Amino acid sequence: MKQPDPVSFWEAFVYWLKLGFISFGGPAGQISMMHQELVERRRWISEHRFLHALNYTMVLPGPEAQQLATYIGWLMHGVRGGIAAGILFVLPSLFILIALTWAYLAYGDVPAVAGILYGIKPAVTAIVVFAAYRIGSRALKNNVLRALAVLAFIAIFVFDIPFPYIVLMAGLIGYAGAHFAPDKFKAGGHHGDAKGSYGPAIIDDDTPIPAHSRFKWSRFIVYLCIGLFIGAGVLALLATTYGWQGTLTQMGWFFTKAALVTFGGAYAVLPYVYQGGVEHYAWLTGTQMIDGLALGETTPGPLIMVVAFVGFVGGWTKEIFGGDMQLLAGAAGASVATLFTFLPSFLFILLGGPLVEATRGDIKFTAPLTGITAAVVGVVLNLATFFAYHVLWPAGFDAQFEWFSALIGALAFIALFKYKAGVVQVIGACAVVGLGYSLLL
Repeated sequence: MKQPDPVSFWEAFVYWLKLGFISFGGPAGQISMMHQELVERRRWISEHRFLHALNYTMVLPGPEAQQLATYIGWLMHGVRGGIAAGILFVLPSLFILIALTWAYLAYGDVPAVAGILYGIKPAVTAIVVFAAYRIGSRALKNNVLRALAVLAFIAIFVFDIPFPYIVLMAGLIGYAGAHFAPDKFKAGGHHGDAKGSYGPAIIDDDTPIPAHSRFKWSRFIVYLCIGLFIGAGVLALLATTYGWQGTLTQMGWFFTKAALVTFGGAYAVLPYVYQGGVEHYAWLTGTQMIDGLALGETTPGPLIMVVAFVGFVGGWTKEIFGGDMQLLAGAAGASVATLFTFLPSFLFILLGGPLVEATRGDIKFTAPLTGITAAVVGVVLNLATFFAYHVLWPAGFDAQFEWFSALIGALAFIALFKYKAGVVQVIGACAVVGLGYSLLL
């Protein structure tokens, strides 16, 4: 099998744009999609180099699939390649979510829409429970880590401790565990070594590191300054225009913090976004948060794009531009939330990528990250509990139990767990059932 021909920047640009529109299935599905296309079919990158990049993104906070696309784009075509890949992975999802969220807020009370949402909500609850199971089965390898997950659940469910503090404490426990019980906090990546070869690749196992991928302090400092300038500059502009307590300014600051604590993927950061968006800032209600996750699950792009929904609803609800410009306010909120959520991801790749390439080998989870991953399981279980309460007892425990919602949720979980059904298929089927049920009432 001969070496593939070099790929131009614009050929890669077209692929990344296409991926932005078809990247359904959450991070696992998106990573699998990139592997099939870039490693197996097009052979742009070897499996070893692909997994090496993936192991690095798994350690980072933020959406690993988007960061992986950014890394591969950067490795192939430098900074412009990385930025193009990362932005195009997100941009279609942003526009689609803006349109869907507007339709949801403008027409959500229409009976047909309400019926569809009635079926989707228990499906989303089942998806979150299944996510907790998947993370837990991989992360909770011993009783110490299981106990850490339980403690994290109690901390957020009983004592309402903010998510960043739970992450910090779990990291400290992991750090201490590395010294006192290292066998309980053994580090290990999500993915193993390459199991086979698909033929020569453009970026192969023994391909020298490109000049743009070599570490240079001058380049590191320039990228860091540019990234900080963009983030701080936009935040300063918002603060100058709307004041520090302005809705858009607070969104910028809040989603910057959210981007830095998203260890464990999008499901892990959702409780933090809920605490901030629903309880602290009142940008949206708990029910709207569930609906937003449902919309996020049914659109392409990273699941963490639910932050665009939160930003849109917050801008719309707070009427930041007045009562007659709610669509513009929502779009502004969604754009600010997206910018500040993803900006750190680009910095992590552009700053850390050269170091990763220079020290190519298996990247292992540190003991603190092992502790954080265990705590994330408890936090996600808390999120599932919150969703289940709002779905099964929408008017409180004193009101009627939604038995049909419970049935939909149970069937959705069985479909995911036993029959390995895809998330989009499950949500689609539950939406049809919910619509049919609402028409019969």
